[in-house]
Amino acid sequence: MRIIAGSKRGMKLLAPKGMATRPITDRVKESLFSILVNRYDAIEQGLVADLFCGTGSLGLEALSRGAQSAIFIERDSRTTAILEKNIARAGFVAESKVIRANAFKIGAPTPASGEKFDLVFVDPPYPRSEDTTEKSQLGRLLTLLNEQMAPDGIAVVRTSEKTALLDKYDRLQIMERRTWGTMAVAIMGFGD
Repeated sequence: MRIIAGSKRGMKLLAPKGMATRPITDRVKESLFSILVNRYDAIEQGLVADLFCGTGSLGLEALSRGAQSAIFIERDSRTTAILEKNIARAGFVAESKVIRANAFKIGAPTPASGEKFDLVFVDPPYPRSEDTTEKSQLGRLLTLLNEQMAPDGIAVVRTSEKTALLDKYDRLQIMERRTWGTMAVAIMGFGD
């Protein structure tokens, strides 16, 4: 697992031993970021939130590619320790904030500046994202993001390919969906 492009291109990321995290493969991450950069222009100087971030692979990739800053939300203390090492090794301490919390409950908390997020990565554990109804944990989180994202913001929701998200959560709606193997990614934004 490494940073694919940008100022920290090729940097290897530390990861916990075992299966506590589900790191995204380099090939899939490269494809996803190609879509985000070329189709949505969602990274350059943007404010990024990486929810259920694990080792921070997605948020660090965004910082390497020119994002202004990133907030990383992770609940597990051992994983958070590795995340902080990855942030320090990449030299992104000043641009990063780590919050140890349950992202289902807090979403992407708005910084003190009041800015809203341009890009939010939502990567919950697959078993906790099977229920996608409006009242489910994931449904409530996606509804909360309506208030935490900028009007032209993008949310990238990673689930099992068997998981079917609703087309819309309040104003946040699916713009496109991609599948890679057993993983699916829904790119969501605000409709007209």
